Amino acid sequence: MKKYLLMNGPNLDMLGVREPGIYGSETLSDLEAQVRAHAQEAGVGLRCFQSNHEGKLIDELHSAHGVFDGIIYNPGAHTHYSYALRDAVAGIDVPVVEVHISDVDAREPFRAVSVIAPACAAQVKGRGFQGYLDALDLLIEGVDGTLGEGYKERYAPGQVIVAGRDERR
Repeated sequence: MKKYLLMNGPNLDMLGVREPGIYGSETLSDLEAQVRAHAQEAGVGLRCFQSNHEGKLIDELHSAHGVFDGIIYNPGAHTHYSYALRDAVAGIDVPVVEVHISDVDAREPFRAVSVIAPACAAQVKGRGFQGYLDALDLLIEGVDGTLGEGYKERYAPGQVIVAGRDERR
């Protein structure tokens, strides 16, 4: 059975409390239950992990090598500055799909910068919790490669971005 890892970074444990106008009123437990149910329907395994600590997230990425077939990852605020997490994503042979609940490109300018996405196979943003299900589907379908530097210039705003594909969802 294929196995996938769902990782959420800092402040995502505050879903349902933090800025419900942006992130909604559902909790991290609600999100994990939805993704678990989707994984079960697809006949795949899922492990969920959340941490507010960069080192723990790096350790989790390192331990995914040889264990998981793909990773759904919302790096939270680390998206915009953590080269350590970017290197951890780039250093494993497990495809990673970066996910954001909100459309980070339509918010504050600093949120439009992802140092992690170029090391990922795809990026899904602005689709709420559905984006996590989309990411799992992409991983099950099979994604390969990385988005690479300059990926944003190659795709229209608001798209699901997949390495080597023009995805419009």
